[in-house]
Amino acid sequence: MIKELEPDRIRQSGLVVPPGTHEPPPQHGIVLAVGTGLDWWAQAGIEMPVSPGDHVVFPFSAGSWVEIEEERLLVCRVGELFGVLEFVEERAALREQD
Repeated sequence: MIKELEPDRIRQSGLVVPPGTHEPPPQHGIVLAVGTGLDWWAQAGIEMPVSPGDHVVFPFSAGSWVEIEEERLLVCRVGELFGVLEFVEERAALREQD
């Protein structure tokens, strides 16, 4: 479940939409909740690639929008996401830990 972030709170991600596509530009949001994934994931040793708190980029057409307690949220499959955004500060902190 993803909460869409306001465009003015987003840093430019550098994602480029190929020419000729008529789809609106990618949207950004924060992951609020994650399901268990497919039954075979754990057996195959695959972990869920996103977790609550991750900032993600997704296409305009991803998933389904639902309204819960007057808040508009996106429910989609992890395969529909373009990726997880990492900020420069986060990467620097990870390097220092190594």
